[in-house]
Amino acid sequence: MTNAGRRVGRVDQLWIYPVKSLAGTPVDAAEIDADGLRGDRAWAVVGDDGAVLRAKDEPGMAAVPGTGDPAVDAAALATALGRTVRLQPGGSQPASAPVHLVSRQAIDRAAAGDVPEGCSADDPRANLLLHLDDDDDERTWVGRQLRIGTAVLEVTRTPKHCLGVYAVVRHAGSVAVGDAVLL
Repeated sequence: MTNAGRRVGRVDQLWIYPVKSLAGTPVDAAEIDADGLRGDRAWAVVGDDGAVLRAKDEPGMAAVPGTGDPAVDAAALATALGRTVRLQPGGSQPASAPVHLVSRQAIDRAAAGDVPEGCSADDPRANLLLHLDDDDDERTWVGRQLRIGTAVLEVTRTPKHCLGVYAVVRHAGSVAVGDAVLL
């Protein structure tokens, strides 16, 4: 993909979730590599039995801010959940793509009732929150590439239980709030 492309919007917000299932942190800029935004979902929460805990099973997790410091986050989770947990390196999940993009328009559609089952329009948990030009719809981008900042992403699919689209990284780079989204 060259620098040319049709502008379809801009980056409105960037979010990193240092610990899977915990609250995210907004950032002004981020580096994107093959695994997604650096520092994103780098840790997973594990219970005493060795099982990975997720917010869908432990809803209180989503309200705990993740710092990426395993000791601090484990202590905060122990308080919130009332039991001891530990963090382990999260790694990537084979069934998921490393970057989640959601448009403001998707959030508006969800508020109007067009929302997948099990999805939260209040907290889409996206890495890139986009403001799209005109009436564009990110769901039509599956199979296409986007240039955002100096990164190139390929949109691979729409999630089953989330708004927006998932993408893989075709060219590592940096992104920032305000960057154009070129299709």
